[in-house]
Amino acid sequence: MGIVATGKKLPMTTLAITCLAVLLLLLPCAAAAEARAIDGSRSQHLDLPAGSLRGPESVAFDGAGAGPYSGVSDGRVLKWNGQTREWSTYAYGPGHDAKACAASRLRPAELTESRCSRPLGLRFHYGSGDLYIADAYKGLMRVGPGGGEATVLATEADGVPLRFTNGVDVDQFTGDVFFTDSSMNYQRSQHERVTATGDSTGRLTKYDPKTDRVTVLQSGLTYPNGLAISADRTHLVIALTGPCKLLRYWIKGPKAGMSEPLADLPGYPDNVRRDRRGGYWMALHREKNELPFGPDSHLLAVRVGDDGQILQVMKGPKSVRPTEVMERKDGKLYMGSVELPYVAVVNTKEIVV
Repeated sequence: MGIVATGKKLPMTTLAITCLAVLLLLLPCAAAAEARAIDGSRSQHLDLPAGSLRGPESVAFDGAGAGPYSGVSDGRVLKWNGQTREWSTYAYGPGHDAKACAASRLRPAELTESRCSRPLGLRFHYGSGDLYIADAYKGLMRVGPGGGEATVLATEADGVPLRFTNGVDVDQFTGDVFFTDSSMNYQRSQHERVTATGDSTGRLTKYDPKTDRVTVLQSGLTYPNGLAISADRTHLVIALTGPCKLLRYWIKGPKAGMSEPLADLPGYPDNVRRDRRGGYWMALHREKNELPFGPDSHLLAVRVGDDGQILQVMKGPKSVRPTEVMERKDGKLYMGSVELPYVAVVNTKEIVV
């Protein structure tokens, strides 16, 4: 304003500094977001035992911080031992036969998983030490401290069978277990049909361990997948895979029993896990309109705030299609995948770009 009022020319150095300040103010927010991107290609691999095992879909840690635990393609839940750097069997479904459920080139896991179990979402209740397992075919299961054979808790809700049990989370105070049934028409082996047909028969459900009762909280959902309870325990955040959206479902307060849109996402979300700052990590199986050619990089995950705004992204090669990202207090992100033979560990303190 002084330039116009006085008609005097400012020194070139002063003018340059002024112009630079204006440019800095006008820089797009995208530049700041890009500065917070994480390079997911620089990761450590916790390789599954040799053979045809793959697909550590979900990642969980127990109340003592041990783990990760993850369900794999032959129906078992494995536990990682950091000292010996190897996996061991922690849990399995009723009637599991290790020999009959072992996959091979001639007998891929897709042919045996409906009989052998396919554990997807995993979550511990820290107070009891129980591990809750959302098994795609057997329903909601639970195994006590120490592991072993899991007990099936629920195979139906409101008299309708659970056909595609998927995500799970636990209220650590009440012990209530929230989980999703992704479709009443299609099983996990037909998951592509859920997206292709726009199937909207998914359900959000709750299991009460005190009464052993399952309640349908909301039905008519389009491919509900992972979910997470908020830090203040007032609502759930649910990933809707087909629509590439997040839904907020209120479990407490004046809006209890109601749901509302929370976010539109740039890709197809799978599991949802809380970060350590009041937000959520969303694993993205792939981006919207992703092409198989071009640069070998795509979004692996996004972190959103409680208001649904994207705060951070993680990128990596297109061959990696994560299903879950679990943040730990040491700055590490543990990444599960339904396709790969390992759990990836990304140290965000070292590789933020």
